Amino acid sequence: MFLLGALFVALVVGLALAAGGTLGVIIGLVGIGFAVYQWANSDKVAMRAMRAREVTPEQAPELHGMIDRLCALADMPKPRVGVADTPVPNAFATGRSPERSVVCVTTGILGMLTAEEMEGVLAHELSHVAHRDVLVMTVASSAGIAAGMLGQGARFGAFGFFGGGRRDNNSGGLPIWVVVLLFSLLVYAVSFVLLRLLSRYRELAADRAGAYLTMRPDALASALKKITGGINQIPQRDLRQVSAASALCIAPAIGGVSIKTLTATHPSLEQRLDQLARIQAELSRPSG
Repeated sequence: MFLLGALFVALVVGLALAAGGTLGVIIGLVGIGFAVYQWANSDKVAMRAMRAREVTPEQAPELHGMIDRLCALADMPKPRVGVADTPVPNAFATGRSPERSVVCVTTGILGMLTAEEMEGVLAHELSHVAHRDVLVMTVASSAGIAAGMLGQGARFGAFGFFGGGRRDNNSGGLPIWVVVLLFSLLVYAVSFVLLRLLSRYRELAADRAGAYLTMRPDALASALKKITGGINQIPQRDLRQVSAASALCIAPAIGGVSIKTLTATHPSLEQRLDQLARIQAELSRPSG
């Protein structure tokens, strides 16, 4: 988070120096405003992307019952509950605060997991809510959003409109739009990698918190294996339906692709299972 914040400051200050003061601040503020808008409407955007609907306790009594019990254990407010009509087995949580959050599961996961496995998945998602991970990732993404906007502005000549133009021809310097484009691309690239690292850390943290909440890390491990195996059997056409919200889901909606890369939003299945196995061994150790 510190490195991402430092990147954002460097972006605004660097642009202010290159463009003459005000433009960097304007673009920085616009980038922050866009990030705030995404954060404030994250629940609506994600539900729309997953084509999900909110369900009442009467419509989904077992699902609501599990979430009621887990929220009581975690001493946290109960989020809204949603169901997405898709065969892709997955779940996600989003919302700008624990009081304005939503936990959503797909119809594909409802027919796949046992009650214990489903509780493990829901505990993972509730951990994201309790940790305010949507806020964390929104703040962290501000540098990348602003850098992306700067890159597009420089690419299409917006800096000429603001009076950037070219440097003094006698100085032999580069046009200012080239300087801005290169600088913003560098910031965006570094921000992209750091965001993925942070995202993978938050997923491992949610696994850990969810395992301790239910005291059944083995159930969450079993659920992750089933979900990953189920996703690999889903046609690409159906996976594309949920790809927009893939980063929010408990498992990435990518079939047959290795995610052991710097660009992955989720840790590998092996990493997650290893962590859960260590927690299981710790909980199984005799006390005293």
